[in-house]
Amino acid sequence: MIYALDTNIIIHYLRGEHKVQQNLTNAVMRYDNLIIPKIVDYEMRRGFRIFPAPKKKAAYHDLVNEDYCAVIDMNAYSWECAELVYADLYSKRLTLGEIDILIAAFCIENNCTLVTNNVKHFECIEGLTIVDWLT
Repeated sequence: MIYALDTNIIIHYLRGEHKVQQNLTNAVMRYDNLIIPKIVDYEMRRGFRIFPAPKKKAAYHDLVNEDYCAVIDMNAYSWECAELVYADLYSKRLTLGEIDILIAAFCIENNCTLVTNNVKHFECIEGLTIVDWLT
């Protein structure tokens, strides 16, 4: 299984949320692939610049540098998928933030399950598999 971590899940992990930490540990023990879309990495890093939290920043750095989670950038197909997701939502008169559209498109294109606590944000996107590690 390939899991792509959303920003809110990483934040819960860094806060010590037991359910998220346990699910992440279980995924590592099962040799599941854990990835962080580059746009999520961007959100995390910009947050550390605005709200310095040295311990959490170090823990995040360890998460992405200990071979638990690879940071993966979007490719041309992911961008095209984002266009399709946006157009589909627009045709249904639904709105979603641009970053969420990019994360969803990344997951669809890379056949990942999105791990998020914002299920309602993403449930309207066709072809996206979602799991909430806080429930």
